[in-house]
Amino acid sequence: MSRASIPVIDPVELTRDLIRIPSVTPADEGAMDVLERRLTALGFTCRRLTFEGPGGTGDHARIENLYARRGTAGPNLCFAGHTDVVPTGPAEQWSSQPFEAEVRDGVLYGRGAVDMKGGIAAWVAAVSRVLAEGEADDAALGGSLSFLITGDEEGPALHGTKRVVETLAAEGEVIDACVVGEPSSSQHLGDMIKVGRRGSLNSWITVHGKQGHVAYPERAANPAPVIARLMTRLNDHVLDDGYEGFPPSNLEITTIDVGNPATNIIPAQARARLNIRFNPSHTGDDLIDWLNREAGAVQAETGLRIELEHLCSGNAFLTEPGPFVEAVQDAVEAETGRRPEASTTGGTSDARFIRALCPVLELGLVGQTMHQIDERVPVAELEALTGVYRRVIETVFERL
Repeated sequence: MSRASIPVIDPVELTRDLIRIPSVTPADEGAMDVLERRLTALGFTCRRLTFEGPGGTGDHARIENLYARRGTAGPNLCFAGHTDVVPTGPAEQWSSQPFEAEVRDGVLYGRGAVDMKGGIAAWVAAVSRVLAEGEADDAALGGSLSFLITGDEEGPALHGTKRVVETLAAEGEVIDACVVGEPSSSQHLGDMIKVGRRGSLNSWITVHGKQGHVAYPERAANPAPVIARLMTRLNDHVLDDGYEGFPPSNLEITTIDVGNPATNIIPAQARARLNIRFNPSHTGDDLIDWLNREAGAVQAETGLRIELEHLCSGNAFLTEPGPFVEAVQDAVEAETGRRPEASTTGGTSDARFIRALCPVLELGLVGQTMHQIDERVPVAELEALTGVYRRVIETVFERL
């Protein structure tokens, strides 16, 4: 493919095209088609990976994913992202319709503008400029470029990046480094990259008692005090004092419920749910074992059966300082004048799955309005991120 035949892509217009697709997770609605057309025009070989199965609540899910690669030589620098978005909330509270992609006073409004259709568009635009202004052949580029795009990041994440990574690993596909386009910047573009994330574990706890009249407690078995005892015991436990580069792990009780509208009935069951965000001091399996032991101890003390279910969406990880991280930091600093902090703060991302293949970090837009009403990004910031990404691509290929 010659330089003359390579289209130079406008990041703002591609972001708008993607926002106009109402791809509220897990629906695709054609978002992958939009992206695949642009990548095919840039010389990428695109492969759709569609997976089906139960979602996080047991409902059936059909997830569209895309893996695209240009070139066969190593190293292979991958960009990962997601085209699915969170629900809009009340559309009438938006200053413009959430999927209109209106530009007003130099700012682009729409669901996904920041998280993370803008990031995807900026990397595609950066690639188009690298290819159009360079020799546009694999040898001159210094390796291969690839995209790993999912439609299941904002949902249960069961049939998206996780399964694509498993498929690629089984096939022997080699990815040498990966940039995830999550909105990692805090206050200013490029002030932060994410080099690690805490793990996340959700647990559902049910205490089985016996329903009865409150006036005759000897004929019933009240599960409410038992769930309270167990949750207090778990909440009072100090998981750790932190880990280098990470804050202390924290356990948060997210609900306690007996579902009992009556005033004179001892309930039959009591339920609770909790989430643990944990640093590399723990693994999900270790924490599950601990929770099961604590529940077993309370069950032995009270005689009421306690049932637990767990879902670990990912263990903690850390990409250590090295040529890849330093190349990205140097590139961002050269482009913006600020050296990004290497952080592990925030929630989870699909980087937790990609780390099984290669070193991974997150670099993207300022995340102040993600998931909010009137999610938005300045047009100038999309252009600036495109410049940052172009510099990252060039610098990483020079260093790896």
